[in-house]
Amino acid sequence: MRIVVIGTGYVGLVSGVCFSDFGHDVVCVDKDARKIDMLRSGKVPIFEPGLDRLMIRNVEAGRLTFTLDLDEAMEGAEAVFIAVGTPTRRGDGHADLTYVMAAAEEVAQKAKDYIVIVTKSTVPVGTNRKVREVVAAANPALDFDVASNPEFLREGAAIDDFMKPDRVVVGVETDRAAKVMAEIYRPLYLREFPIVTTDLESAEMIKYAANAFLATKITFINEIAALCEKVGADVKEVSKGMGLDNRIGKNFLHAGPGFGGSCFPKDTKALARIGQENASPMLITEAVISINEQVKRRMVDKLLDLCDGTFNGKVIAIMGVTFKPNTDDMRDAPSLTVVPALLGGGATVRVVDPQGRHEGEQLLPRVDWIEDPYAASQDADLIVILTEWNEFRALDLGRIAASMKAPRMADLRNIYTAEDARAAGFKAYSSVGRPDMEG
Repeated sequence: MRIVVIGTGYVGLVSGVCFSDFGHDVVCVDKDARKIDMLRSGKVPIFEPGLDRLMIRNVEAGRLTFTLDLDEAMEGAEAVFIAVGTPTRRGDGHADLTYVMAAAEEVAQKAKDYIVIVTKSTVPVGTNRKVREVVAAANPALDFDVASNPEFLREGAAIDDFMKPDRVVVGVETDRAAKVMAEIYRPLYLREFPIVTTDLESAEMIKYAANAFLATKITFINEIAALCEKVGADVKEVSKGMGLDNRIGKNFLHAGPGFGGSCFPKDTKALARIGQENASPMLITEAVISINEQVKRRMVDKLLDLCDGTFNGKVIAIMGVTFKPNTDDMRDAPSLTVVPALLGGGATVRVVDPQGRHEGEQLLPRVDWIEDPYAASQDADLIVILTEWNEFRALDLGRIAASMKAPRMADLRNIYTAEDARAAGFKAYSSVGRPDMEG
C-alpha cells in the first residue's frame, strides 16, 4: 500500500519508518525543510535507539521517502496518517487541534480518489468527527473515511512497541475503512497481535484512559513512597509485594521524582478538561496532576535537607535531566522543576546527560554541561541521580565520594542503597520512599 504520514515528529517518524518495514510504500511529509533535509541525508532529528538503522534500511530498499510536497506524496495514496503535534493549549489545558485540522483540510484539497484519513495524533473525544466535517467542507466531492488509530509508544522502546504491540486500536465507521486499516496492519494480524476495532469515540477514549491510568499508578506509588519515609517502610519492598498481585501488576510502580514526557502531562490535562466540558469531572485525574507537581517540589525539599537548608554557594552534580533514559525528550521532565530551584537558590549546577544537552541548553540556562560523571562530581557538595540512564547504574561510588567536597547523594531513582553509599564513604544518602542514611 502507499501510505502518507504527515508530521515527522516522534510519533510520525517512528510510525512511518515502521510501516515501511512492514513492506508498505511510505512517504513522510513535513513543512520543516531542515528536518526533511536531515532525514534525506540519513540523520534522525530525535534520539530513539535503533531508529536510524531501520530508517536507512528502508530508504535503501526504496520503501521510504521524505518530502515537503504533499501534492507529490498524495499521488496514489490509499491512507494518510495525521501525526502532528497536539500540545496543551495555553490557558485552558485542552489539546490544541490547530495542526490536526490544518493537515486534514490540506489533505482534502489535495486528494482526488477514495482515501482513509487516519488520526494518529492524540486528540480529544469527538475530534475525528470534526476532522470529517473539515474534510467534507474543504472538498464536498471527495470520497473518504476517517479513522482513529492512537499510538502507544514508549520513548526509548518505540520500535519494539510498534512491531510487537500489546494491542493496536482502530476506530472506524465503515467496513471499507476497516478493511484498509486491516491491510495496513496485516503483518501484525498474521502474528496474532491483538487488534481492537471499535468506533471513533471509543478509540479516542482508550488512549486517554490508558495514559491517565498509568499516570495514576506512578502517582499512587509516589504518595505511598512519601508515607514510607514517615513510617520507616521501604517502598521497593512495598512495590514488589503489590506488583506480585496479577490484578495490579508490577509495571509503573517505581517511585521517583514524578512523571514527565510528551504524553502523561499533556494527556492527563486534556482528559481533565474533557471531563469538565462534559459535566463529568475526572476527579482522580485532576488529583494526579496536582500530586505529581507536589512530588517534584518534594524532591527539591529533599535536596535542600541534604544541603543543610541552603543551596547558596553549593556545587551540585545532576546525573540525568531527560524525563526518562534512552530519549532526548525534556518535556515536563522533573529536572525542569528541580534544576531551576537549585540555581535560584544560589547553587552552581553541573549536568551530565548522554542525550539531554541538545534540548537542555535552552531549557536549563546557566548550568555547566559535563560529559563525565566523575569530572562533574569533583569538589561537589551533592550528587543527584535524576534520570536512571544505564551510565549511572554502575558508578564507582567510592571514587565519586573521595573526590567530593562533601560526599552526599540524592538517589531519586532508587538505583543504589544506603548500604552501598555508606560503604563507598558517603556521609549522607537519601532516596525515595526508603530510610535515609546520615553520617
